[in-house]
Amino acid sequence: METALYLIPCTLGDTPPEQVLPPYNIELIRQIRHFIVEEVRTARRFLRRVDREFPIDDSTFYEMGKHSDESRFLSYLKPIAQGLPVGVISEAGCPAVADPGADVVAIAQHRGIRVVPLVGPNSMILAVMASGLNGQSFAFNGYLPIDEGERARRLQVLEKRAQHERQTQLFIETPYRNRRLFDTLVRTLSPKTRLCVAAGLTTQDEWVQTHTVSEWRRRQLPDLSKTPAIFLFL
Repeated sequence: METALYLIPCTLGDTPPEQVLPPYNIELIRQIRHFIVEEVRTARRFLRRVDREFPIDDSTFYEMGKHSDESRFLSYLKPIAQGLPVGVISEAGCPAVADPGADVVAIAQHRGIRVVPLVGPNSMILAVMASGLNGQSFAFNGYLPIDEGERARRLQVLEKRAQHERQTQLFIETPYRNRRLFDTLVRTLSPKTRLCVAAGLTTQDEWVQTHTVSEWRRRQLPDLSKTPAIFLFL
């Protein structure tokens, strides 16, 4: 196995890994013993799901935490200098995309370390694919402001951008606030704006629908208080 920093996509839910990860990923994972992770407990659980015989106790986990620390992240890459591969595992989906793993990758690139992104589920791309909105030009905006007034103003700015540039706008929210965000969307956006809600992607709870805002106002949104969702509009 080549020495490099491997970016290992994780399942988006309880979907069996073999349904969303190619066999190549699984073979590579089995050969790695050093992992930079967002949260050790969930990373260990993911590895067990990939391979029930995975040698967890023979592996070393380096936790990124919530705040970037360049000196600590640099120390996590030391095994590579010893000729050992290192993997990066996010909480869900692809590492370094809306994820603190991006800071680790930036350090690796600066140091001339080979970075290998592996194929796997990405909720943003899947949502764009399933939405029927413009997949030629889109922007991910992360989380919107929590304050209702600021959130509404931000949505108005994004809607003008969407209309002017024909650019699909994407964002996410903490699941327990999904309903609140949805209510703000249908109250703030133009009736003709097309809004997509893509929830539980790749899982048994997958639910994706696109309607105009005026149509959404007449429809019932399912309970998404515990389901990760992507919101898109154009």
